[in-house]
Amino acid sequence: MIFGSSKAKKDREAHRQAGRKDIVKVHEKTDHPVLSFSDLDVQFGTEFGRVHAVRGVDIDIHPGEVVALVGESGSGKSVTSMSALGLLPGNAAVDGEITVAGHAVRSMSARGWRRLRGVDIAMVFQEPMTALNPVLTIGTQITEALELHEIAYGSAAEARAVELLRMVGIDNPEGRIKQYPHELSGGQRQRVVIAIAISCNPAVIVADEPTTALDVTVQADILDLLRSLKDKLNTGILLITHSMGVVADMADRVHVMFRGNIVESGSVTEVLNHPKHPYTQRLLRAVPHLGQGRAQFGLKELTKDSLDLSKTVLQAKDLIVEYDVWGKEPFRAVDEVSFDVAEREIVGLVGESGSGKSTIGKCILGLQPAAGGEVKLFGQNMIGRNKEEQKAVRKDVGVIFQDPAASLNPRFPVGDTIAEPLVVHRVGTKQEQQDRVYELLDAVQLPRSTFNRFPHELSGGQRQRVSIARALALNPALLIADEPTSALDVSVQATVLKMLAELQDEFGFACLFISHDLAVVDLMANRVVVLQNGKVVEQGLCADVLHDPKQEYTKRLIAAAPVPEPLEQKRRREERHRLLREFGEDISELKI
Repeated sequence: MIFGSSKAKKDREAHRQAGRKDIVKVHEKTDHPVLSFSDLDVQFGTEFGRVHAVRGVDIDIHPGEVVALVGESGSGKSVTSMSALGLLPGNAAVDGEITVAGHAVRSMSARGWRRLRGVDIAMVFQEPMTALNPVLTIGTQITEALELHEIAYGSAAEARAVELLRMVGIDNPEGRIKQYPHELSGGQRQRVVIAIAISCNPAVIVADEPTTALDVTVQADILDLLRSLKDKLNTGILLITHSMGVVADMADRVHVMFRGNIVESGSVTEVLNHPKHPYTQRLLRAVPHLGQGRAQFGLKELTKDSLDLSKTVLQAKDLIVEYDVWGKEPFRAVDEVSFDVAEREIVGLVGESGSGKSTIGKCILGLQPAAGGEVKLFGQNMIGRNKEEQKAVRKDVGVIFQDPAASLNPRFPVGDTIAEPLVVHRVGTKQEQQDRVYELLDAVQLPRSTFNRFPHELSGGQRQRVSIARALALNPALLIADEPTSALDVSVQATVLKMLAELQDEFGFACLFISHDLAVVDLMANRVVVLQNGKVVEQGLCADVLHDPKQEYTKRLIAAAPVPEPLEQKRRREERHRLLREFGEDISELKI
């Protein structure tokens, strides 16, 4: 349809009169795939020569089917998916056949792509904050797709936007359509992205790491949403992920990619329970399993007798942190929280997004003032101290942030980045500082040639190793690790976690390990503190809290954590739904 034609004008007028098309239809079951890649080959022309990203990939996705594409970063997963939407850059050379809802798209014009995207195929991106336009309201971004494809206009489009937000579980959708992306939580933003993706009822959805940055309960909700969408509308889904738990929860079939090739394919049960290729076996061995503790990675088990809990390096007592809200009462993010961390101990701090985990970490580091209570570092109360006094104490505290790409200065080479704490605190001569940097590079298993490289020249795992080296530069007695591995591939995560545990054993620092991944906390920590809405609901040894929880909230958290075994994951999902029903929460399927 050409938008400038008289027929298009008549159609638009008809839509205004009728309100909107009835686009909510169930896609027919058919033997024909809604998305198909046949002998797909993708190469990129670069200044260093051609890079072969995807080699001879064959994938079919049928209506109502979820096909998972798994592998490490750089394996070719996202390149494969982007080729189905015509989103590859201009230096990409694509060969093979790509079919979307019966349309061969390789030779499609720009106008043809605009008609196809949204109506026949849609995408849910990994990071909703970058996928959404920060200067447009949520309502405008949803109605844009409806108006572009001439499905609804004006008040009818706005009504459809409200309906879509309600379908994906957004509370108060009438008010939310007037808000901007930064006013929503991460889980809410991801739901908005899904609402946009389903707005035109596409035949197939590409979900590229849709739950990577979400906590376990929000992740479980998003997976329930996608599963309901698939069942209700018979939509095909290409799920791209490195989380084997998500694969076990969602997928019907699995393709494993390694260096641009599919090395193993089969049903989810075949691939996860009986992997044949060594690469698939290695991926599955790297997945931490909730309930198996430190033994699964060959780490030394922590017991009550292995630590002297009377010697504390960190004590939080009745800690209160509040945020000022213009024209309203202050928002209490942390409400009378008490816990401690002993020498050489790792304590996990877990809970949903918004529970106050990172706020507590910032308060301990002096980056967020406390409204009440105490924070004692090495026996000294930090509340009310001036900056110079805090700086002297913080010399013995290291910190690892969640995103190494954002926490490392892009203009500093690695050597200067690691040496920065030594320079700030005036420790050692320039030669001694350089020698210390080389020692730390050896400790985090990076080549010394990394000294003069910049962060953008390193992989995500290598950048996180640099962050750990910087955190250890001053031999801290306490390390604050805020989601240090959540953005990493499963195999890279396993390597970094094992290295961090070995470094902790070698250097003897205590660690407050903040994470939403309960399996990782079970692997790393001796004790765990569970937060909900700024309050401690349960704390104790990991063996007690994570393996035999007493509080209902902890049970729900644990039930929401996916495991990489399909039958066990199904049982856990049903247990989670049972717990939600006991709490009176609505877990009914989408009302499409």
